[in-house]
Amino acid sequence: MDFLVSLAEGFTGIVSAGGENLVSLITSILPNVLILLTMINAIIALVGEEKVNAAAQKLTRFRIARYTIIPVVALFFFTNPMCYTMGRFVEEDLKPATVDAIFTMAHPITGLFPHGNPGELFVWMGIATGFTTLGISTTPLAIRYLIVGIICCFVRGCVTEVVTNVMLGREKKAK
Repeated sequence: MDFLVSLAEGFTGIVSAGGENLVSLITSILPNVLILLTMINAIIALVGEEKVNAAAQKLTRFRIARYTIIPVVALFFFTNPMCYTMGRFVEEDLKPATVDAIFTMAHPITGLFPHGNPGELFVWMGIATGFTTLGISTTPLAIRYLIVGIICCFVRGCVTEVVTNVMLGREKKAK
């Protein structure tokens, strides 16, 4: 009988801890995310969606921008999963590499901008908990995480672009 009581108390404790975590997220991160999204939508409305689209098309012409700036901008402004629509600004044979770069940025952006991919926030929060427990700021870690993510985006985008070109070359030879 004591075992069942201990099990029930343990389960209730887990649920209570989860509820406390949820309340802390709602009172700390959620207001920031809502204000940031409102601000971004206001900027896009003021600048004009056509101008934003034109600027994105110009940016995607350059490899470095396509695999570094575009993934950050896509996740920051459009968040996950809308960010993948940035692929519409690139030529057809560059879409796999562009989307791969955006996939790669999905985790690193969360440290500084949790609204970018809130579904993966638990990964960042798991890492950050150790730092906050020790009283260490998580901002330097989040910045390093973002920089490494941008480098990985560029490398993966370039590699995927090469692989795509090889595969498309094989397809053209087969025809």
